[in-house]
Amino acid sequence: MREFEVPATYTIPDTANMSDGAFRHAEQTPDLVVFNTPDGKGGWNDVTATEFAKAVTEVAKGLVAAGIELGDRVAIMAATSYEWVVLDFAIWAAGGCTVAIFDSSSAEQVRWILSDSGTKIIVVQNDKHRATVAEIEGGLPDLKEVLQIDKGVIDELIARGKDLDDAVVHERRAQVQAASPATLIYTSGTTGRPKGVMLSHANLYAESAADRSAMSEFLRPGRKSLLFLPLAHVFARAVALAAFDAGVTVAHTSDWSTLVDQFGQYKPHFILSVPRVFEKVFNGAKQKAHDGGKGKIFDYATEIAIQYSQSLEKGGPGLLLKLQHTVLDKLVFSKLREAMGGQCASAVSGGGPLGSRLGHYFRGAGVTIYEGYGLTESTAAVSVNTPKFIKVGSVGRPLPGHGAKVAEDGELLIRGPVVFAGYWKNEEATKDAFDGDGWFKTGDLGAIDDSGFISITGRKKEILVTAGGKNVSPTMLEDSLRQHPLISQVMVVGDGQPFIGALITLDQDTLPGWLERNGIGADTPIEHVIDNPALVAEINDAVAATNKLVSHAEAIKKIRILPVDWTEEGGELTPKLSLKRAVVMKKYAADVDAIYNS
Repeated sequence: MREFEVPATYTIPDTANMSDGAFRHAEQTPDLVVFNTPDGKGGWNDVTATEFAKAVTEVAKGLVAAGIELGDRVAIMAATSYEWVVLDFAIWAAGGCTVAIFDSSSAEQVRWILSDSGTKIIVVQNDKHRATVAEIEGGLPDLKEVLQIDKGVIDELIARGKDLDDAVVHERRAQVQAASPATLIYTSGTTGRPKGVMLSHANLYAESAADRSAMSEFLRPGRKSLLFLPLAHVFARAVALAAFDAGVTVAHTSDWSTLVDQFGQYKPHFILSVPRVFEKVFNGAKQKAHDGGKGKIFDYATEIAIQYSQSLEKGGPGLLLKLQHTVLDKLVFSKLREAMGGQCASAVSGGGPLGSRLGHYFRGAGVTIYEGYGLTESTAAVSVNTPKFIKVGSVGRPLPGHGAKVAEDGELLIRGPVVFAGYWKNEEATKDAFDGDGWFKTGDLGAIDDSGFISITGRKKEILVTAGGKNVSPTMLEDSLRQHPLISQVMVVGDGQPFIGALITLDQDTLPGWLERNGIGADTPIEHVIDNPALVAEINDAVAATNKLVSHAEAIKKIRILPVDWTEEGGELTPKLSLKRAVVMKKYAADVDAIYNS
């Protein structure tokens, strides 16, 4: 059993409140530009530390006036924006706990989260989200109010609290302890309802402190970053807090369709992203090169970049490789850096596997991607590659103050101050999440080398993680689809892929009747049946109905109907008729490949 721990470089105050940073910046560096907000003309307005602390205080007073008491839950269901951050800090300053909800969540998902958390106020972004809440709010006795960002929620809360003294906020902040819940983030499990991961102020404080210690070279004042990942995701939220605490200037966007243009305009020094974005940047550059008749030089440059990066871990490049790299840097690599704004020399990747080839390419092209690993239960990263310690293809070494080890069955176990204390109102799930010695069981299979670098080798749990970093539980999708009479078995796929797909087999008992009803001969070859427009349409209708149960990112985008069913005799099912996922993935690898490459 291999184990590796890194000593802590910080201590956590007993009275830590994550809103403290806003007031610390205002006191120590009042003119520091902590955020940039769009000015509506294609440019940016500066938000100083003084202005931000004032906004947080005034909105917090509004929340107190709205009836928020110490420990009350306030939900945010909105896209990434400056307003999201103001509300988050204000909730903490008022002594509350932020419930983070993805803005793509279905009504049923929102209902469960609001009900389970006992949320008192929810802030939504727009009419679409308001309509989602309207579908289910009648059955939520704890929910007292729904507020809306695009209808002036910030100004409304400021107006509500205008008669309260600022001291009310500071009195509330003083009552918060490091162990107090700071946020609830609901994460999918392999079965049952999503569980509320309860992260304390201490958890968030430790994540911020450890990140700043590990990545101090680019988490520092004078640096800029464009944040586009959902703030409802712990990865974006935690690293954004570290950037804020470090004095980095952060701008926000939720428009992924024009990221390259936005990079060019804002010119960030580093970005936080998921692998899918890096894949798109690379694929876009490659396609542009090939369309312009420069495909061969691009492909050649790609191999040189990878070789150059690999050489950095083997004593450095030789003279010829240096020369090739220098020439190609001017011809090709500089264009990639320009596509990322021209100033971006580093990035942090999480939420899914990056892949060593892509990691080597970007480092060789002059933009080092520091890949990390973590879960919602570990407040985002528990390990990360850093400028000082990097091994491309790994997820880095444990953060300062944290440890990792590999159990006898190969599961990666972690511990340290970023690891949560438990699930909200779910003692049984909390107990199951830890081993007898207090190590958190990640559900992933891993390996740790002699230098402490962690590699993820497989997934013990059945949770899928798409290339975009979205956690998807396949069970509910599969169970729903199997309710259709024509469907026998389903296996949802999409781990590391850009979207969710599904392999579907037909029920051999009900198929003959369907053929008769649709005027199709009983002797029609199954290979022709699975392509029949009427059958495909009926299966697609079942998929559409199932997709209404989940968010857009979790929805099945493409299916493949197979000409055979899965059986115990065939090796795809256990005696309990449970799927042997590894067997199916191996036997039907070509069909899975066809979902994503045809």
